[in-house]
Amino acid sequence: MAKPKTTKAKNKAQKKKNKKAAKTTAKKTKASKKKTAKKATQPAKHSLIGRLFKWCIVLGLWGGIFLGGLIAWYGTELPDIIESPTFERSASTQILSYDREDLVNYGQIKGGSVHVSELPDHVAYAVISIEDRRFYRHFGIDPIGIARAMAINIMQGGLRQGGSTITQQLAKNLFLTHERTIKRKIQEAMISLWLEKEFSKDEIISAYLNRVYFGAGAYGIEAAAQVYFKKSATELNVYESALLAGLLKAPSRYSPHANPDLARKRARTVLNAMEDNGYDFTNQETTPSTIASLPYDKKNTSNIRYFADIVMTEKEDLIGKLDQDITIQTTLVPALQDAADRILKDNLQRYEDRHVTQGAIVVMDFEGAVLALSGGVDFRTSQFNRATQARRASGSAFKPVVYLTALENGWDKDSMILDAPIENGDYHPENFKDEYLGKVTLETALLKSLNTAAVRLAKDVGTRKIINTAKTLGIDSTLANDLSMALGSSGISLMEMTRAYGAIGNGGYRIDPYFIFRVEDAKAADDEKIIYQKRKFDRGPRAIKASAAKEMKQMLQSVIEDGTGKRAALPFDTYGKTGTSQYYRDAWFVGFTDKFVAGVWVGNDDNSPMQGVTGGSLPAEIWHDVMLTAHKQEGISPLSDTSHSPSDRSSFTRFLDRILNN
Repeated sequence: MAKPKTTKAKNKAQKKKNKKAAKTTAKKTKASKKKTAKKATQPAKHSLIGRLFKWCIVLGLWGGIFLGGLIAWYGTELPDIIESPTFERSASTQILSYDREDLVNYGQIKGGSVHVSELPDHVAYAVISIEDRRFYRHFGIDPIGIARAMAINIMQGGLRQGGSTITQQLAKNLFLTHERTIKRKIQEAMISLWLEKEFSKDEIISAYLNRVYFGAGAYGIEAAAQVYFKKSATELNVYESALLAGLLKAPSRYSPHANPDLARKRARTVLNAMEDNGYDFTNQETTPSTIASLPYDKKNTSNIRYFADIVMTEKEDLIGKLDQDITIQTTLVPALQDAADRILKDNLQRYEDRHVTQGAIVVMDFEGAVLALSGGVDFRTSQFNRATQARRASGSAFKPVVYLTALENGWDKDSMILDAPIENGDYHPENFKDEYLGKVTLETALLKSLNTAAVRLAKDVGTRKIINTAKTLGIDSTLANDLSMALGSSGISLMEMTRAYGAIGNGGYRIDPYFIFRVEDAKAADDEKIIYQKRKFDRGPRAIKASAAKEMKQMLQSVIEDGTGKRAALPFDTYGKTGTSQYYRDAWFVGFTDKFVAGVWVGNDDNSPMQGVTGGSLPAEIWHDVMLTAHKQEGISPLSDTSHSPSDRSSFTRFLDRILNN
């Protein structure tokens, strides 16, 4: 039989039981608290999301109200903007050759307006395919196009495409500035919607084609067709349309004149876009496979800018500043100009190991019409005109002025002069190779280009008289009033020296060079076109005696036949003189035939010496090639006359007379 538990044992068991119960109660309480906390947390989370959602709605409403107010505010300006479309541009000046070949355009040309229905289908299709392929399917703004452009820009990591439609571009061009602001973009979108509501798609694309810029100063498809292809926009073929459409992205970059290879690639891109957009080439004269090989004008006309920039200056002197578009018909002969540029560049390359980098050429007739002018090797790299702006030491090319002064003052070509060392204070000139011939005739002294004889002659006739002779011949540069002037130490321009020789060649009459003989109002009726006309071709004032001019011609002919100018000799009468400045810094040849007068200079812009290049070498060779080319241009006015008599009216004069009388 079990013994009953004692009181002490009972108490111990009870405590144990109570402790266990307390633990159970604590666990239940803790679990209950966790459950309660979890329940309390749940409503709080839902409350935060609700508040965020609520604020998003509030902010969206306020944003919408603000945007609506902004649009309404900007919209108040639209009536005034829409009522006054603008087309701001500078007046254009189109420069033509003597036979009206387009040379250069300054300013901006606005072509005539054409409706898209008047153009071949491929003209508009080319523009739409590359600029706005969904043009006929959107409402002025193209969300799909914008999304596609954004995706491409993100994938390619930059701004590669824009999302503006043709309608938006027209809105910007017609009514707005090109500033990049939110206001302008909003107004552009609003005007685009208005345009789509008020006008048909054909009217919109027509307006766009008539206003957009195609480069080279051409605004509108008609002006672009005339500038690039010399034809009406209604006559453009598929390739030409693709090339023009390709210009819209970057007119200067894709210009067929400046970058023909890029223009060709861009045209191919447009053709591919047309094909992707569903254009059918089947019935076209030129299929996509042969379009890329079609020729276009790759002629580099940049060097004509030397001539054209002078024309722009002369225009200001003749007619002042005009606001209307004008056309200037010049004296330039394109075939001769092209030849002069090519001959200069090729010959300088041939002599590049002799450290000669630059040159200039001037060709005129005996009444001053400038037929060709090369102011340097490449206008794109240097706009400095070495034919008119440079003042370089002319060396012995100046000596004919000294000898003319003597002939004017009682000397003749058979008069004797001493060729021997001479000193004048610190000045003691020497002959080439330090060789001296003693007493010689003036003719011999000139043909052998004897320095000491020229200085002694200058001392005898007087430097002041020589300066006066130079001025009457057209040399306006400042000449040093000392004996060094006799050897061409003073800086003179090639144009001045050429006109001085021209006065000898035409019998002693001063030549005033000119570049313009007709200026027309480009928009006026035929009977009101003429703004300026060079009608009179009278000879200039007499600069030297006829007898002095005649003797000087004989002396200059001897230089070609027996002296330093042999490399310039032509198959007919040729007259000229070489010139080389100290240390071979400048080399010249200036001379004339019975038809034209021309001058050539070569050297370096930094005045560094060449390696043994004299006037009788490279310049004489260039002069020979240019003048031979000029005389071969028979049948092309103004070079069609075969008479070699300088006393007759020049062939260019007769050509102008025919133009004026027709």
